[in-house]
Amino acid sequence: MPSATAGIDLKGRHSIHFYRLLFPLAVAVLYFTLWGMAPQRTWLAMRNGFAILYAVLPSLCMVFVLMAVLNLFLKPLHFAEALRKGTKIRQMSVAAVAGILSAGPIYAWYPMLKDLREKGADFSLIAVFLVNRAVKPFLLPMLVSFFGWSYTLMLTLLTVAGSFGVGFLVWAFLDSGNRPTRD
Repeated sequence: MPSATAGIDLKGRHSIHFYRLLFPLAVAVLYFTLWGMAPQRTWLAMRNGFAILYAVLPSLCMVFVLMAVLNLFLKPLHFAEALRKGTKIRQMSVAAVAGILSAGPIYAWYPMLKDLREKGADFSLIAVFLVNRAVKPFLLPMLVSFFGWSYTLMLTLLTVAGSFGVGFLVWAFLDSGNRPTRD
């Protein structure tokens, strides 16, 4: 005899799948409603939406390929090991590259960054990492398609350079003379 919870995963997976479909369903309902009120305008909006999708699709495909390649080769443990070695400029460079290549939500990185801090990493390296999260190589093709090469290159270079400036300021105010103890 089937129970009342048959077909429902106790971890709530059915509700998770429902919430993933909620936005597309809401958009479909909205377009259907608008179609009844103003079919010509709704058709024009749909055509414009598909034109934008068609223009962005090659960049999106490149984004997904780059994300897959980066996730395949970049592991947080590699970053942690490289951050502990070398001169200060090398450590800052590693922090910058790791910030650029890091993927996923930022809150997922906080525990690892806290652990690195507790093991002796300077606040300045964490700051450089966090600032460089704004540069995403897998989104650069899309940025180029919307704003062009010169803007993309200038923005990326200034972001990386600015991260070193932020790192230096954080070092000057928080790190110099205030080293954490290593256990």
